[in-house]
Parts: sequence; C-alpha cells; structure tokens
Amino acid sequence: MKMMRMLAIFAVLAIPSVGVVLEAQMQQAAPPSVSGLTLATTAFDDGSIIPPKFTQSVPNPISPELHWSNVPPNTVSFVLTVRDPDGAPEKRVDDVLHWMAFNIPGTVRELPEGVPPNPQLADGTIQAKNTRGGVGYRGPGAGAAGPYHHYTFELYAVDMKLDLGPDATRADVFKAIDGHILGKAVLVGRFHR
Repeated sequence: MKMMRMLAIFAVLAIPSVGVVLEAQMQQAAPPSVSGLTLATTAFDDGSIIPPKFTQSVPNPISPELHWSNVPPNTVSFVLTVRDPDGAPEKRVDDVLHWMAFNIPGTVRELPEGVPPNPQLADGTIQAKNTRGGVGYRGPGAGAAGPYHHYTFELYAVDMKLDLGPDATRADVFKAIDGHILGKAVLVGRFHR
C-alpha cells in the first residue's frame, strides 16, 4: 500500500515536468514568427483623427504620405484602396471608395504626400476612379451630424501586375487579384466635419 502511494505521488509529480519538456520542445520546433505587411503614415496615428489638409474640410485635399514594410517575397505589385465603410450611398450596400491605385511597383515602399490625380503615374501606377467619378485621392468628407467615420486605407501585396486600365472598377481589380494576394495591411483614420 505504501509503495502504491509513493508511485502515485511520483506519477503526479512527474507528469507536469514531462508536459513542460514537451512544451519547450514544441516551442523550439515552431518557426520564427514573421511580421506581416504593415502600412503607416506620418500624417496621423492608426485609429486617430485625420488632419484637415487631407480631408474635404479644405477646398483641395491632398493624399497623406504612406509607407509600408515587411513586404512578402515574390511581390510584383501593390493595390491601394481608401474607403469609408461607414457610408452607404444611395441606401446601397456599397461603401464609399475614396481612392484606388494599382500596379504600384513591387519595389516601391512609399507614396509621397500629395500624389497628383493622374490616371497613370511615371512609375506605372494606375489610379482608377473613386465613387464620385474623379481620378485619384478624394479626401474624407463625412458630415458633422453624426459619428466619426472610419476611413480604411488597405494595401494588398500581389504576385502579378494587373492587365487593367484607369477605367477599372473596384470589382474589376478585386476579381483580378483574387487568388494572388500575398499580404494585406490596413491603416484607419477617423473624420467628420
């Protein structure tokens, strides 16, 4: 009887140490974690208020500087969208597209402040039409009579160059990159007048 108690105590004490050893071995075998694609700006912190010069608070809003890092291997190009998921124009399920650029070369790691509203930039980047039909960046414009809207900057790293022009819709672009996305980064700014 005494021997059985000693074996039971030994078994109870031994099991946690075996678990600790197994856990340590599993942690050693796990691959090192790699940070995913990140998107940031010097204009505002993620989740904070977008300054007026980038919004419809001024007559001619400009795009904020954007930069990214931790680009996945084999990235050929980037797609950028800026949208207002809080808007529902014409009572539809679509949100408001404020900017869409694609075929940003895979070697690029930033867009400067004030990207000109040209359908095609010198490096091959194509800017498509926003919800209002204009080319290039359209600053946030949520009215004062309501909560802050969340303007979502989304950057996709893709393994191809898109065979589309400035007349492409967001649906066209998303259909083209479906199955080709290597990474995605999101930056959010808030605004209302």
